[in-house]
Amino acid sequence: MSDRKKLKGKEFEELYAPLEQELVAMARWVVAKGKRIVVVFEGRDTSGKGGAIRAIASPLNPRQCRTVALPKPSDAEKGQWYFQRYAAHLPTAGEIVLFDRSWYNRAGVEKVMGFATPEQVDSFLLQAPAFEKQLTDDGILLFKYWLCTDQEQQEKRFAERLEDPLKRWKLSPIDVTAREKYADYTKAREAMLKSTHTNHAPWTLIDFNDQKLGRLTLIRDLLNRLPDTHVEPPVIELPPLGHAPLKEKYSVLKPIKPFKA
Repeated sequence: MSDRKKLKGKEFEELYAPLEQELVAMARWVVAKGKRIVVVFEGRDTSGKGGAIRAIASPLNPRQCRTVALPKPSDAEKGQWYFQRYAAHLPTAGEIVLFDRSWYNRAGVEKVMGFATPEQVDSFLLQAPAFEKQLTDDGILLFKYWLCTDQEQQEKRFAERLEDPLKRWKLSPIDVTAREKYADYTKAREAMLKSTHTNHAPWTLIDFNDQKLGRLTLIRDLLNRLPDTHVEPPVIELPPLGHAPLKEKYSVLKPIKPFKA
């Protein structure tokens, strides 16, 4: 990472504001043209996937833009074709789906932590490009991002989670174990990229050591890779009410006085 100072909150907001407008325009285009967008977010623990997803989703209609973060599979799901439970969450026309981790769990955490057999991992690496080819051939716009974080930054973020009671929930036993497997995750990532970086579904790696800068870079790249998304917003006019505004009587709760701990 360069010696450039990390973006401050105010600087980030100034750079993010015009991107919000473009994201809203993108969403309007998706609806008008009946497009389907899938964005896959992968990376190490603490890389910043959640913040990047929120930066994209926050200005958009939540009924149109969905975030998918699946828990560990149930016994029934373990008996399915591996991609089956992910396929169930793919978008319909006019929708955007953001995968907070995705089918690539098998090539990452499941491989490194021993939750999948070597045969299952090999099968996944063989099938994933074909699965994604089916998606893109059917017209889905698929974008895959790997958020890069070096071990020094990861350690700082683990420490922040441990010390902050509001972030403690983010620190799982698997995260603690993963600290000792940084090199194993690197090897798993390289094997995954080698097998699944394709012309129809390429990977884009983005430096997320500075998470705010990483969010801006990711959003800019996503918008740049879409065609012209300009669609004029619908004209909405508010007709005269026809009568004076009605005044409603209601009880107002008194504010609760602050208390000292």
